[in-house]
Order: sequence, then C-alpha cells, then structure tokens
Amino acid sequence: MHEIEPYYRWRDDYIAAEDENSPFYATQYNEFEFDKQVYNYLLHPQWDSFGSNTLYLKVIFVDYDRGYAVIEFIGEWNDAINNDVMLMKRELIDLMMDQGVNKFLLIGENVLNFHASDDCYYEEWFQEAEDGWIAGINFREHVIQEFKRSNIDYYINFGGALDELNWRSLRPLQFFKLVEEQLTRRLN
Repeated sequence: MHEIEPYYRWRDDYIAAEDENSPFYATQYNEFEFDKQVYNYLLHPQWDSFGSNTLYLKVIFVDYDRGYAVIEFIGEWNDAINNDVMLMKRELIDLMMDQGVNKFLLIGENVLNFHASDDCYYEEWFQEAEDGWIAGINFREHVIQEFKRSNIDYYINFGGALDELNWRSLRPLQFFKLVEEQLTRRLN
C-alpha cells in the first residue's frame, strides 16, 4: 500500500496544503519517512490524516466558486469502531461546507472495507448539503453492498456509471460535470 499515491495530476490546479481554506493548509510532507499506516501496512506519506487510524484521504481538488470537492480515500472505512464519518464530518466536511462546498465527489477505489454503525452523520451531511449531493465514485462492489445494507446509499449516490468512471482521464471540471450529469439524470 505504500506505493499507492493520491492522484497528483491535478496539482497544477489545486494543492490542499496551499489552500488557506483547507484544514490541511501548510501541511509539510516527509517523502522519506512513512508516518501513516493501516494496520501493518504503511501508506505513502502524501495521504492526509483526519483523525482515523484506518482511513486516510486526500483532497485532490476544490472549486469554491462551483461548490464542489473531490476527495480520494485509502484504507478501511470503519464507523463501527472509529466513527470515521463523524471524524471526517467534523474535521473536514463542516469546514468545507462553511466555505460554500455542497457537492462532494468521493473516490473510493482504495477503500478496502466498510463497517457501519448508524447513519446519523450521513443524514446530517446530506441535509446540510441542501442543494448539493454526495457521490461515491469507483467504490468496490463489496464496499457498496455494505453501504447499501446500512441504507447509507440513501445519502451517498452509488451505482451505474459512477462505479466504473475513468475520472483520471478528465480535468477536474469535466469530472464534476460528468458526475453532475449522471445525478441529474437520476433525479429526472
């Protein structure tokens, strides 16, 4: 897992460590020392911690004018023990929402497992997003099934084209527009 880097090709457009509105502003990364791990597996030093010891993330793009953020994840999403969604909601999402972000593109291809608790924080996030949405992109099938068993798919949009989206070939705005188009079709 230490070789899996967060997506970096949009760094000319956005770097969370250089965004004064980001909770990761001024973060210094050590490229020579592995300081994060999930269980016995070391992670690439570019991943960011938000308080969970099994799930890490990288805010790879934010457009405050259009109100969207792209967040990539790695590890085990564990609400049952660590209450990862609560930590993420309080340490990241609330701060982004205070800056006008209400559309969230969550990239989950490196999320290995999901362990549910209750859906309170998902519901809160969904309600506070008001005219926005939360989309799960490229999560693994067994992880999506776990989200669905806990009825969290009521708050996070999964499925269809969102499960096999070749987002790396797109620019951030193209990616956002493609996901927005998919979600608009579902609503109509």
